Amino acid sequence: MSAVKWLVSLIFLLLTLMAAAAGGVYYGVTQPLMIDEAQEYEVQSGSSSTRIGQQLAARGWIYHPMLTKVVSRLNPTLVPKKGRYLIEPGQNLIQVFQLFDSGKAIYHEVTLLEGKTVKDYISTLAAKGNIEMTMEGFSAERVAEHMKLGYPSAEGLFFANTYRYHDGDTDVDILRHANALLIKELKTAWGIRHTPIPIKTSYDALILASIIEKETGVPYERPLISKVFMNRLKRKIRLQTDPTVIYGLGDQYNGNITRKDLRSKTPYNTYVIKGLPPTPIANVGKEAILAAVQPGETAALYFVAKGDGTHAFSRTLREHNNAVAKYQKFQRRKDYQSSPTK
Repeated sequence: MSAVKWLVSLIFLLLTLMAAAAGGVYYGVTQPLMIDEAQEYEVQSGSSSTRIGQQLAARGWIYHPMLTKVVSRLNPTLVPKKGRYLIEPGQNLIQVFQLFDSGKAIYHEVTLLEGKTVKDYISTLAAKGNIEMTMEGFSAERVAEHMKLGYPSAEGLFFANTYRYHDGDTDVDILRHANALLIKELKTAWGIRHTPIPIKTSYDALILASIIEKETGVPYERPLISKVFMNRLKRKIRLQTDPTVIYGLGDQYNGNITRKDLRSKTPYNTYVIKGLPPTPIANVGKEAILAAVQPGETAALYFVAKGDGTHAFSRTLREHNNAVAKYQKFQRRKDYQSSPTK
């Protein structure tokens, strides 16, 4: 065989091998992964295409780990984002990388309820079992310090809502989102507040909203209860609201409020202190925030729980005492909601 023929044959062989290799690579990245049913795969923070390829090959989902590197080289804009993803049968490697790039990971949901404390929220997150907990056992003050929230207490600084999260997210991740949403909602509400009202700052509005949240779950009553408290603030009458007493007692509260409790000297006891307590006493939703800045119309200075979830409102102490006699024949119970007394 002449040198020319030999060279031509060699080139042909090399081209054939290259074509076969290219065909194999093309097949590898365009054919569905070798799975018969949907599979979950977690992209770790900072995972490279090489690392992903090694893991997919180890599971038998692709035939060679370097295929992911090929996809990455051909599609440099596809950047896998952290999260747990659901890979469906029929998806090829390019589609899988597009999924990883989209960030559309499997998510979970957790609901943080209105009227609950920071302590309650941390317990709710811990109970999910798939959230990395870093603040279990923290007080509201320590949470504020740990998260650098800019307030002495974290109470009231998280918006009551349903939040999505991924496996491995931390309690701080979720509460950071809740805090950002609270700031947004509070700023919006403060911008449309009624004037004049005896509430000077948005934080004071948040404090009042937390009291309203604890006093009633009836939507139409929130603005009325807000107005009662504002009427009392204008007249420099103590708010005398039981939820603040309960919050101030902390773990000492056993389900019943006593006369001794009403005289307890805590910073939150509105039977003793004048004006609002120093911080919110619970976390709130949008309706309570709006009620705190847009009070309803009433001249009432008093209200008392009727026992059916609603309240009787009174303008004078005599009317109020009659309502108390009618609706509160028994001692305060665990589900009792406050009624100013003078």
